[in-house]
Amino acid sequence: MANILLVEDDRNVCLLISTRLRQRYTVFSAAGGREALELLGSQNIDLIVTDIMMPGMDGYSLVETIRSKGYDTPVIMLTAKEGLSDKGHGFAVGCDDYLTKPVNFQELIWRIDALLRRAKISNEGKITMGDVIVEQSSYTVRRGDEVEELTSKEFQLLYLLLSYPGKIFTKDNILDSVWGYNSESDESTVRTHINRLRKRFENYTEFEICTIRGVGYKAVIKK
Repeated sequence: MANILLVEDDRNVCLLISTRLRQRYTVFSAAGGREALELLGSQNIDLIVTDIMMPGMDGYSLVETIRSKGYDTPVIMLTAKEGLSDKGHGFAVGCDDYLTKPVNFQELIWRIDALLRRAKISNEGKITMGDVIVEQSSYTVRRGDEVEELTSKEFQLLYLLLSYPGKIFTKDNILDSVWGYNSESDESTVRTHINRLRKRFENYTEFEICTIRGVGYKAVIKK
């Protein structure tokens, strides 16, 4: 059972979220950023769910401190703020996902499970789909005796999509994740790399990269 650290200064909200999450995970709770850092140092935490607006150390400062200390623990930020600038700030300091209050608990669980799966894949350094192995250490895709060597950005893009099969990524999501939040690359860069990947793996029956018109892209893993 995964260990989740919930950081929330509102006791009622903390109790509500903890109760829901304990049906599926082991939950540790902290009332603020400094308490969260102590727990992170003493417990094996698999994922952090944190509020942003907290006294003393807010969620942004907490995530920034966690990343500066070398922790790569996945972080989901919960906030009443819906502005793009707030989300941009969250991603810039190192959060992995962002959910607006009031919390939809089913969606929160989906996002937690997706990030835990992503963290497991990251630790193993590879994605396996039948005979296909996507290996992070060598930027290669292997199928039997066939080996496809990808560029850094091609591999990061493919790895991102295959790590979250079925999840739709907008072009902005992809640009932020693969090219970086402050990159000057644009949507045409994403489109070009998607087309290259499709051409290279057009004969693969194990997975497919699909366009969601007007939205973005997703990977479909075929059984």
